[in-house]
Amino acid sequence: MVPASLMRLLRWLPVVAAIGAGLLLLLAGLGVRAQLWDFGTGFNLLRATAYVGAGAAIGAALFMLIPPLRRKNVTTLLVAVVLGLGMAYVPWAWKQQAGSVPPIHDITTDTDNPPAFVDIAPLRAESPNGIAYGGPEVAAAQRKAYPDIGPLTLSVPPSDAWTRALEVVRQAGWEVVAADAATGRIEATDTTRWFGFKDDVVIRVSAAPGGSRIDIRSVSRVGRSDVGTNAKRIRDFLSRLTG
Repeated sequence: MVPASLMRLLRWLPVVAAIGAGLLLLLAGLGVRAQLWDFGTGFNLLRATAYVGAGAAIGAALFMLIPPLRRKNVTTLLVAVVLGLGMAYVPWAWKQQAGSVPPIHDITTDTDNPPAFVDIAPLRAESPNGIAYGGPEVAAAQRKAYPDIGPLTLSVPPSDAWTRALEVVRQAGWEVVAADAATGRIEATDTTRWFGFKDDVVIRVSAAPGGSRIDIRSVSRVGRSDVGTNAKRIRDFLSRLTG
């Protein structure tokens, strides 16, 4: 016969595991943001979150089939199932998103002549990802995955378009590194919310028939794949610019 004290402990085990999965999820992002470990360790913690969360949910479901463990404990076990599944879902969804986009991290509206980084270049000197564009292979992968991303034409003079673009950059909360009205160039850095990754953006405003042409390039400093983040950032920027 199982001692009553051990039975009480077992009843709470799935809940503790589900809470542990939540802590792993927090540590995965906060640890990278605080530079306690690199993003590789953060991803490993995400993977552990999925395993622990799924284990908590499965364990709680099994406990509900055992009368001594289920008795007076159904609500607690249900909480463990929901919480465990929720914690497991986050890294699973992240992985699904990563698998749905090409493993590239450099997105631009002009794949033939991407805007060039100038002032940000020294800031990326020690970053795993360089600033040189990847060429036709990257361009082809981008066109296939994000066919909607292209230059934007505005029916205003370049000076007005540049001012509007700078305003949108500031509204987005990006850190402005350079703003050169004479050349129509804006460089900025955006920090992702969860892991605190630094992604760099360069905007080029040039004259075009009937107004101005806006080109933008967004590049991650680390990671082979950006999980679609740079494309989303460019879409949001262009949408705000025309809104």
